[in-house]
Amino acid sequence: MSADVAHELQGRTEARERVRTRARVGLALGPLTSVAGIVWGVVQPWRLTLLHPLGQGFWWLLSEPPLYVVLVGLLFRFLVAPGIAEDLEAER
Repeated sequence: MSADVAHELQGRTEARERVRTRARVGLALGPLTSVAGIVWGVVQPWRLTLLHPLGQGFWWLLSEPPLYVVLVGLLFRFLVAPGIAEDLEAER
């Protein structure tokens, strides 16, 4: 095997690893966002009116920012991230 071929194979392997790492990071953004929403709800429990719904209507209970953050993280993970990972894999 010539040195040129070996260097070319090594370059391809490194490029694949970079793509896989980028895909893993992209897939991890959704769960990390959801965890951030859960941590936010634990750190600031007064924001979760579900815990003390005194006189609050349904829409007030539904519109809680930490719940939105968790929902967006899950939607990103299951709807957006797989397409991004596929595009990154197709790039190589």
